[in-house]
Amino acid sequence: MNAQNEKELIKEEKELVAEVKKEEKLIAKLLNDVRALITIALILIVAVAGGVWYFVTASHEVKIENSQITASAINLAPAVGGKLNAVYVHEGDLIDANTVVALAGNELVKAKIAGLVIMARADIGKSIAPGETIVSMIDPSDLRVVGRLAEDKGLNKVSVGDAATFTVDAFGGRKFSGIVDEVSSTSRSSDVVFSISDKRQENEFNIKVRYDVSAYPELKNGMSAKLTIYHN
Repeated sequence: MNAQNEKELIKEEKELVAEVKKEEKLIAKLLNDVRALITIALILIVAVAGGVWYFVTASHEVKIENSQITASAINLAPAVGGKLNAVYVHEGDLIDANTVVALAGNELVKAKIAGLVIMARADIGKSIAPGETIVSMIDPSDLRVVGRLAEDKGLNKVSVGDAATFTVDAFGGRKFSGIVDEVSSTSRSSDVVFSISDKRQENEFNIKVRYDVSAYPELKNGMSAKLTIYHN
């Protein structure tokens, strides 16, 4: 092989190597473009799936911001009345059934059931009328999460037996579970309010959620809460 042929062969090899490198760069760019397209497609799929999930979930939820853990008050009062001679319990006391809580005149005022004292009068010596409350108490086993739901905010979607979760301000984002126990058949206020405004009055209804009181002993009467009801 003469020198001229050898130079031409080297030149052809260099051109071939350059062409191969060019094609490798082209292939690498194409692969990067494909990866980018796949990444974008995956992001879009996740976003769409997330949007669908949110829409489906949100359409089956009713949120109630204004809620509170509470139980119906049991008011203890004398049948006859008289001077309030003594009060034997204090707010926060847990008392047994048939505990004497006060003495009004000659009458012993008793608790019929066990419970938690939430109010006890301290104005000893005052004259007490028949039926006038001296001590208020609750039955802790009767604690419920009671939410106030406006009639146009999903009231028609909530039913007894619906699953519910709730958070309590005192415990941050921790979730507790319960079941809708009662949907009030009457609004919280039945008073007719007349106004020069053309905005309709929004009546609120109580939604009561039962939960396992023994499982959540840290939940106390009067704590603020937020409810989420899950309906079909």
